[in-house]
Amino acid sequence: MFAAIAKADDKPISADQLPDAAKTFIKANYPTENILYASKEDGLIYPDYEVTLANGVHVEFYSDGALKSIESREGVPADLIPVQIVEFVKVRYPDAYFVQYEVDKRHFEVKLSNRLELK
Repeated sequence: MFAAIAKADDKPISADQLPDAAKTFIKANYPTENILYASKEDGLIYPDYEVTLANGVHVEFYSDGALKSIESREGVPADLIPVQIVEFVKVRYPDAYFVQYEVDKRHFEVKLSNRLELK
């Protein structure tokens, strides 16, 4: 019987230490926002990155800088979410907006302002 224990360490980093794709994402979608905090989480194989912007938006990136998740109480821009999901939500929940969007290898997950979570 084998047991593995993993410890993830969050290390504060400068914005310059983020992967290029993560920096490009932030500049393209939040060009006027400053990065308040950035960290690198050393995983078992690849690190993940977390960023908090001055406007309260929290973004997580995979080791290559690809978007992992984005969260904002004020709303996540719909243009960051696949069109099929946006259209589904517009039809079924017209008064709701996106507050979180997560990307995984096998699925997408959104959380709406009405507290509903969709996978």
